[in-house]
Amino acid sequence: MSYSIPLFKLNFGIEEIQAVTETINSKWISTGPKCEELQRDFADMLNVKYAISVSNCTDSLHLACILCSIGPGDEVLCPSLTFVASVNCIRYVGAKPVFCDIVGPDHLNIDPEEIKRKITSRTKAIIVVHMAGFPAKMDEIMSIARKYKLKVIEDACHGPLSEYKEHKLGTIGDVASFSFFSNKNISTGEGGMLVTNNEEMAKRALLLRSHGMTSMSYERATGHATSYDVVELGYNFRMDDIRASIAIAQLKKLRKDLEKRAEVRARYVRLLSDISGLIVPFADNKEFVSNYIMPVVLKNSTSEKRDHVRNKLGDLGIQTSVHYPAIHKFSVYKDFNVSLPKTEYVCANEITLPMYASLSDKQIDFIVDSLNSALKNE
Repeated sequence: MSYSIPLFKLNFGIEEIQAVTETINSKWISTGPKCEELQRDFADMLNVKYAISVSNCTDSLHLACILCSIGPGDEVLCPSLTFVASVNCIRYVGAKPVFCDIVGPDHLNIDPEEIKRKITSRTKAIIVVHMAGFPAKMDEIMSIARKYKLKVIEDACHGPLSEYKEHKLGTIGDVASFSFFSNKNISTGEGGMLVTNNEEMAKRALLLRSHGMTSMSYERATGHATSYDVVELGYNFRMDDIRASIAIAQLKKLRKDLEKRAEVRARYVRLLSDISGLIVPFADNKEFVSNYIMPVVLKNSTSEKRDHVRNKLGDLGIQTSVHYPAIHKFSVYKDFNVSLPKTEYVCANEITLPMYASLSDKQIDFIVDSLNSALKNE
């Protein structure tokens, strides 16, 4: 089906085409100078010491679990309201995910009170997902982590340049992951970044992302090394220079894009606040955020009603989505047998509305009017 107002629009132009062409003409397309440039730019953008480019955010999360020494017998506290990769990474290292509920339909991030209730002697870490680019309650979470000596992994894939009390998301915990998937604020098709201020973690991440090798092809090709050893059982989690060149072009556009998204969200929030049957999550947030998506939650609703409303919007040419199905309800996690009432309500009644910088006032007004009409006719 073709939509007149899509959920997302790729922010690509001549800059990305030129970047790719330049990289191809350089005759070096695998991990090399463009990846190094991207890593420097990304670290500078976040004011963090180390940024390591990787093939995707899932691999970054996998590495983060390894770097935090999480393994068999350990438990990791995590939300269920997120993309499944945020939890799969725990199982990749043989540990057990312990699902925590969210604060509520007005704040879709992991609840610090749930974290405190579910800590055991086996708890090793907390994975925090900054849903939609809005910060979790990091002061409380970091206080809990310090008290119980837990590692904190930030899944910041929704939040490049999002802020929390003058800190950039991804720079507060021990290690963080960002995504460059095609529908993210920074788009390269596939790709991601691991960031940390911990030198030991950064050095090990560089080893593990490339087979545990002590030097890479580009270093040998440019005369900086002539041989290599393999000192750890590593992986092939490398990004290539073609995607890195796209990411560099995207970074140059990011601030302006996010500033425009903030204007789009402000109009949405003002208009949606007049609809009595809706909750707008994070409506009271005053900090600069990425506004990766525009979620709303229906009040006193059911999944059937939500789906009916989505279908009505679709019939009018408005594409919507759901962020996300609850992970603990997936077949692969059914044996975990946990009840998360707030998460379950949101997952059954959330609608993600179109969000991108070029969304016009007229389109926003049409989306809100159409949503209001659909709710009134339910």
